[in-house]
Amino acid sequence: MRKRVVVFGIFDGIHDGHRALFRQAKEQGDELVVIVGRDSACAQWKGGAPMHSEEDRLSLVLKEQYVDNAVLGDEEQSTYKVVQDLNPDLICLGYDQEVLGEDLKLWFEREKRTIPCVVLQPYKETVFHTSLLREK
Repeated sequence: MRKRVVVFGIFDGIHDGHRALFRQAKEQGDELVVIVGRDSACAQWKGGAPMHSEEDRLSLVLKEQYVDNAVLGDEEQSTYKVVQDLNPDLICLGYDQEVLGEDLKLWFEREKRTIPCVVLQPYKETVFHTSLLREK
């Protein structure tokens, strides 16, 4: 049986840090599905509109080497319907996704579900972080 792994992110311009996330997540299973955050999620989690539309970000992610599939996330934040639909065996979080990890824990408690979660290693986090790249 194939092991499905999911990661979350806005992915507003793909960089080597994202590629490292995809590679590490793919090493955890057989199938990597990337959940691309909606434009509305970007406003909530990142405090502003993304540079690229959700459709463009989805298209860019689908072209990446380690990505088997990509889907748009939920319009309504913290509902995790997309997680229910995908039914992953593992959720991989980026090193900087502590708030997302806490939100997932609350959802697990509400839904009486458990999906293992692991935090992946950063890749040159002082260089390849979208907020830093935007400042350049």
